[in-house]
Parts: sequence; structure tokens; C-alpha cells
Amino acid sequence: MMCKMKNAALVFVGILVGITLSGPVAQAAAGLMANPSSQKFYLDDQKISLQAYEINGSNYVKLRDIGEAVDFGVAYDAATNTVTISPDKPYEKEVPVPAATTPSTSLTSPSALNKNADGSINVPQDGSQYVPQVGDVIRCDDGTNYTITDVSRYDKNMFASGPVGPLPTATCDWSQFDQPELPRAEVRHYSLDSGEYIFIRNLYETRRMLYSLYNAMGEDEWIMQSGTPRLRADGSPWVHIHLTLPADMDSAPFWPWREEAVPNMLHSCPGGNYYLEAWDVFKDGVFQRTEYHLR
Repeated sequence: MMCKMKNAALVFVGILVGITLSGPVAQAAAGLMANPSSQKFYLDDQKISLQAYEINGSNYVKLRDIGEAVDFGVAYDAATNTVTISPDKPYEKEVPVPAATTPSTSLTSPSALNKNADGSINVPQDGSQYVPQVGDVIRCDDGTNYTITDVSRYDKNMFASGPVGPLPTATCDWSQFDQPELPRAEVRHYSLDSGEYIFIRNLYETRRMLYSLYNAMGEDEWIMQSGTPRLRADGSPWVHIHLTLPADMDSAPFWPWREEAVPNMLHSCPGGNYYLEAWDVFKDGVFQRTEYHLR
């Protein structure tokens, strides 16, 4: 027992629990990407195999992989978004839970995508969900084509254990709030010393953020006055929503999706201007993550 706890403690010492992030373009330029690590790992002088990622010079390893290697319990409660570590219990494999089905009307099938004469894909502009596939050739805004070679991390990687599920449903009347138009689904291409990157503005996940904000507004006692949104003295709404961030505005992106992120931001400071956007990040054809930006 003591040996198990000692091993667990030694492994945890090498794990970073926080990281400072910046905007998508700045991250690409700084090389702040989750790349597979070549680091070797040993447990009691025995080499073990762990899937690790290098971010800004530090190694990140999945907690479940450590639990399996050292043999301690790791459990996740989706209802409370809680992880429980049990050093006195043996490791048990996670039983996959069937993912919620996304409505077919929200998913863009490969055959329905708008293609160019050379076969390259124009990402959807209507806010429907586009799930990249190996072999997809995406037309970038600079006119170049970018080929997707690996999407194994799309629904399961060290930052996301599975699909995030369908978009939020209305818990209040969304029509009474600010109704911003969806921006254009940009595809930004960057050729850097560290690799070839694209950032795709993910309108589907932008809608997730917007709908989460609407529901949070509907339950906020400061925003809602006698069942209607609070207005300024000039009759304009207190909350203005923007689905893009200005180029000179910093943000604190996060991944994977956290349901509490948008409500927590709103309730901490209700009223004013809110900026939301989401980006899919690829490096050298390999999907890295979906970033969520709030400000």
C-alpha cells in the first residue's frame, strides 16, 4: 500500500496542472501545441509505455494512464464534473458511455460539403457541424489546400475523453436576447518553423457557447427583471454578444469544453459586452484540439 502511494506521488510530481494561454495566432507562433512526446518513462526501474504530449517544454500524461500503470483508482462523475483519485483502490478500466446523438440536421455529411473543382472542401458557413475526416483537403483563406492526415484526437485525447454531445436546448426564451449573426467560418493557414498550421473557426461550437450564454442569462437574477432582460437607460440591452474577438483583444482559451465556463463568466460579472469564439487547430495535418475563447 505504502509503495503504491509512493509511486503515485512520484509520478504526480512530474505533472503540470496549469498553463497560461493566449490567442490562437499567438499560440501558433509560440509553438504552444500539444505534440506527441518522445520522453521515456520508468516505474520502479521498469520502462513503461505512456501516451504523453509535450506542451511548451513540459510533458502531460493522462491521469487514467498513470492510474493504470501505478494501480490506483481513478473515477469520473459526469453529473458533477468531478474526478476522484483513490490510492487505496485498484485501477478499473473505464466503461464507455454511449455518446449522445447529434441531430442529423446539425451534422454536415461529407457528400453534402461544398467542394471546389479540384476536390478541396469549403467548410460549412451555416453553423452546421463539420467533423474532419482523414483525407479531407480543406481550402484555406489564402487559397492553399491543406490535407487532413490524422483525426484520432478529435473525440478522444488527453484533453477530451469523448464527444461533447448535442448543442444545449433552450431553458428560457432565447429570442428576447441579443441575436448576433454567425461570422464567416475562416480557415487561417500559417507556415511556421514548427510546422504547417490551420485554424478553422468552428461555428457549431460557437453556437454551443452562444446557447450556453443564453441559458445562463435566463437564470441570472441581475439580468432578468420581472421575467424580462434588464435594459439600459436608453432602452438598449445590458448584454451585447459578439461572436468574434477583435484582433487586439487577448483571451484565455480553454479546452476541452467545460459546461460551467460560460455561466461562470456571466454570473461573475453580468451585463456588458461578451465575446465568444471557437477554433479547430491542426498541425501538419493532425487535429490538435478545439479551443474555446471567452472575454
